[in-house]
Amino acid sequence: MHELYWVVAEINEINVNNGHCFMELIEKDAASERIIAKARATVWAYQFRMVQPCFVSITGRELSAGLKVMLQVSAVFHELYGFSLQVMDINPSYTVGELALQKQQVLQQLENEGVLDMNRELESVEVPQRIAVVSSPSAAGYGDFTQQLLNNSAGYAFRQTLFPAVMQGNEADSSVTAALEKIFEREDEFDVVVVIRGGGSQSDLHCFNSYRIAASIAQFPLPVLTGIGHDRDETIADRVANMALKTPTAVAEYLIHQAKSFDDYLQDLSQRLVEAVTEAMQQPIGHIREQSQRLQRIMQTSVHRQDKKLMMYRFRLNDMVREVIAQHQSKRVNMAISIQSVVKHTLTERKNKFPELERRIHNSVRAKLKTEEAKATWLSDKLHLLNPERLLERGYSITLSNGKIVRSISGLTAGQKLETRLSDGTVESVVNCYKLL
Repeated sequence: MHELYWVVAEINEINVNNGHCFMELIEKDAASERIIAKARATVWAYQFRMVQPCFVSITGRELSAGLKVMLQVSAVFHELYGFSLQVMDINPSYTVGELALQKQQVLQQLENEGVLDMNRELESVEVPQRIAVVSSPSAAGYGDFTQQLLNNSAGYAFRQTLFPAVMQGNEADSSVTAALEKIFEREDEFDVVVVIRGGGSQSDLHCFNSYRIAASIAQFPLPVLTGIGHDRDETIADRVANMALKTPTAVAEYLIHQAKSFDDYLQDLSQRLVEAVTEAMQQPIGHIREQSQRLQRIMQTSVHRQDKKLMMYRFRLNDMVREVIAQHQSKRVNMAISIQSVVKHTLTERKNKFPELERRIHNSVRAKLKTEEAKATWLSDKLHLLNPERLLERGYSITLSNGKIVRSISGLTAGQKLETRLSDGTVESVVNCYKLL
């Protein structure tokens, strides 16, 4: 008989085959999360049939990777397979404590980050009708929710849009947060977000205790309602949501109730308005006539007072106008004298400058004429040098064909007539042959 020991470890891998359960157990360094020990463990089928149901009923979870467990084991060594542990029993109370501790740690982390109550503090619209739903499309809870909204007795209209997600298991964490991210991209299209699923075991609902889902809900800019279908423990998702309800149907009833409350308020307001108008219309005619006469007297008194004020203002305005006109006339006389003096002084200065200005203009014109005369002489000399007759006198000649200057032999043909001009006459010739250089 092997000695039995209680050991605490984290399940790293688990596999059930033919009723037998095979696990890889690890121990991690508390500071670095580095694996510092590892061992294989086996729960044989006859033992697993007793251990597993007891564990699930107490913890609400299946044995799975990532769980910390307390196992009663015996050490076994096989020549071929080496060292391993044979599991005889599992203490579910230890795992319950670990799960509660993990849940408390997530809540504490959210509180330290200042986001724990962010979604709860959001104000919801009075009548949420544009609803984004995060759920599995095949879930019975989603069907119940939809039917409850569509078939409400008052006929209130709701527009719901489904964002499909996996609502249990290892994939739920990333799937639910991805759905929330898609809703966030269309935030302006919705009034509220609803996260719903049907009933399930504690194991099925464990994903809603994850930090990732809780942080996404806590920081979401729209109010989030949860209807996760449980009657016992509150999940962290429920804790951070704007409102937590037990079931998808309860969420639908809440939305219908909000619409009905607002409808009742409008009807009450309408009734009160009708009563107020009716009461006002039933006031005695004499009271209305008395108020009318009183108002008329007040108006007459007020008009009389305003007439007196207007008369006084008219006299004061006449005095002010006369004073302003007198001031302006005095200023005009002074300004005219001043302008006369300035004009006279300016004309005298200009007159004194005329002789000098005339001399400068004369010199400038003479210099300009001299410059233009020199320029004209230079151009005349240049034209004389460029005269074709001068080129002919220097021994050059010009050959023409049909009145056009021949610049190259490439355009000549045998028998073509040419005319060659020299300085003292013209020579006519016929092309006999030519040669390109």
